[in-house]
Amino acid sequence: MDSHTATSRWAGDLWGGLAAMLVAMPSSVAFGILVYTSLGAEYAGQGAMAGLLGAAAIGIVAPLCGRTAGLISAPCAPAAAVLTAFIAGILAERPGTADAGIILPLMALTALLAALLQIFYGLIGGGRLIKFIPFQVVSGYLSAVGLIIAIGQLPKLFGLPKGTSLFTGLLSPDIWKWQGLVVGIITIGVMLLAPRLTRTLPAAILGLSAGIAAYFVIALYSPELFTLTGNPLVIGPIRTSGSFLESLTGRAASLQTFSIASLHIILVPALTLSVLLSIDTLKTCVGLDALTRSRHNSNRELIGQGIGNLTSFLVGGMPGAGTMGPTLVNITSGGRSYRSGIIEGSCVILAVLLLGRLIAWVPIGALAGILLVIAWRMFDRTMFHLLSHPAGRLDFAVIAGVIIVALTVDLIAASGVGIFLAILLFIRDQVQGSVIRRKRSLNQMSSKTRRLPADREILNQAGDRAVCCELQGNLFFGTTDQLFSQLEPDLRSCRYLLLDMRLVHSIDYTAVHLLEQMQSQLAERGGQLLFSGMPSGLIEQRDFERYLAQMGLVREGSGVKVAETQDSALEWMEDQLLKEAGAEPAFEESLLDLRDIQLFQDFSEAELAGLAGCMRTMTLAQGDMVFSHGDRGDELFIIRRGSVRVMLPLEGGKRHHLATICCGDFFGELSFLDSGIRSADVEAKCPGELYVLSRARFNSKVETDTAFGVQLFARLALAIAERLRQADAELQVLEER
Repeated sequence: MDSHTATSRWAGDLWGGLAAMLVAMPSSVAFGILVYTSLGAEYAGQGAMAGLLGAAAIGIVAPLCGRTAGLISAPCAPAAAVLTAFIAGILAERPGTADAGIILPLMALTALLAALLQIFYGLIGGGRLIKFIPFQVVSGYLSAVGLIIAIGQLPKLFGLPKGTSLFTGLLSPDIWKWQGLVVGIITIGVMLLAPRLTRTLPAAILGLSAGIAAYFVIALYSPELFTLTGNPLVIGPIRTSGSFLESLTGRAASLQTFSIASLHIILVPALTLSVLLSIDTLKTCVGLDALTRSRHNSNRELIGQGIGNLTSFLVGGMPGAGTMGPTLVNITSGGRSYRSGIIEGSCVILAVLLLGRLIAWVPIGALAGILLVIAWRMFDRTMFHLLSHPAGRLDFAVIAGVIIVALTVDLIAASGVGIFLAILLFIRDQVQGSVIRRKRSLNQMSSKTRRLPADREILNQAGDRAVCCELQGNLFFGTTDQLFSQLEPDLRSCRYLLLDMRLVHSIDYTAVHLLEQMQSQLAERGGQLLFSGMPSGLIEQRDFERYLAQMGLVREGSGVKVAETQDSALEWMEDQLLKEAGAEPAFEESLLDLRDIQLFQDFSEAELAGLAGCMRTMTLAQGDMVFSHGDRGDELFIIRRGSVRVMLPLEGGKRHHLATICCGDFFGELSFLDSGIRSADVEAKCPGELYVLSRARFNSKVETDTAFGVQLFARLALAIAERLRQADAELQVLEER
């Protein structure tokens, strides 16, 4: 990287961080005031300072540790909503006895525990798991947060006296403070119109500037508004709790108040806060990845956010997360590295040092207007589109359920409802889709062992006594009853049931019990349950076969039979059906004569003798190659003893097993017909012997006996046609939707 490029990137990070600070600082102040004024209007200044300290601490430390390029972290709406609900809950449970001396240390401990939980999530790899929380639940949370913020800010917008209910206040215009209402309305209007007029300056800064200007214009006609002390329409003097060292000492002192009783109070709020902050951060990171074409490290970012919130706790600031608004402003202003986040936090500190006294004059109505716009944007209005689709009404009910619980009880209770509904959504998704991916009987499919026509006819007639089911998804208590219901008719009629487990992700004890019932039901009629494709290298590193053996399902004797591949299981079931039908097995130890080969049935002794004159024999050891892919030849091979495997070469030196051809059958017919190159490898599965019919020698024979040639080609064409029909039938089953 040359010096010019480095300078350009530093300049981009500088302007991006500065622009992001202009967005993050007003909202951080507003969120701090929102939380602290739950204790009383006199705590507005302390809340503003908590918001600023949080913006500085998280803004500097989180990017240093998380290193997500362009991400800006600051106090956010979910943190404000959870902590406001926490304070309201304590005041409701202990009216008249709880004061700031009790609540503030508990709130600090809640923020501390949430920060530690975020670090824990990152250390255990929870960054990926948090992303799997259903969007319906996240939408309900964020919409509820937006409504809670709106409900909390409307009294401030109208300047209602403390203790006046929102409903009563809205119906009593005589108690409104019209000056604050005008300031708030102007702020809201400018924020909404600003993106249409310019994108150079952030909408929050323009709205706040317009609100401050409106306040001082109104003050020209109401001189009492120029008074700072005791003025309910402005933040007022920003109070600090002494030096930085005293702040650290105070936080350490709050830890001394920790007890089992306090843990009982803060545990659920801290858990809720940690999850919401993590979701908010990771959601912003995903959007940021799309903009910057990069990829964040979710676990490292969670650790960074946790350390940032831990630092914010130590300095007395608000907790926060990676936020979308300041992040977008940073990116569009040129910020492209983690340095822009550090610059944003540093700019907050400079603003506090240089403009601390001016911040005291920021109107409460302007901050309420900013928060109302944020609340409006947080509310997921697209949820109402779900009502127009029957399939989306349950999703709407989930979102509405989380919102209703959050509004009627609190966000902490809504977290429990959200987790419960997330479980229900998972079960619903599993139950709606069948765990049976495909079900076929042996007269619809076959193994890769090529059977002679007589054996194939037996399998076509008796194939419905053996069924193969390819399973998918999760076998657990929510899907086992559905699986049993779908297989119950087959369990009553078939003798062999194969369950292919290649696409199964998990299995629980309820599913094991169901499979045991299936095996018992089949065993009563002399049948067998088989498994194939048992997973052994999944994400959770569970070895299914070992687990089922520990549960007693896979055992010697009467247990379930486990096959390594689906093909080997199908071959075993075919052998059982042929044995039950009395079909004579093709013994690999015996040598077949030409008259025993089905392709040459009905040939006369003279014709067989003439055919033998065109042939030679080939002896094979196990693993010997008959021919390879790409070889040129014109021979037809007939198996006298043993069997061969047809393998298709793949990239990377791998091969795919196409078929197994047994004693009495033939292969190589395509090159025999067109003298073309071989399309696959053929190797001996076991020691054996082949007849090799040369096309060149056969042509010489046909020149003197045309009828003999016609008869052989007719039999060959008939055998190939039967194979093609069987292949067509199996492809048709595979393509069924």
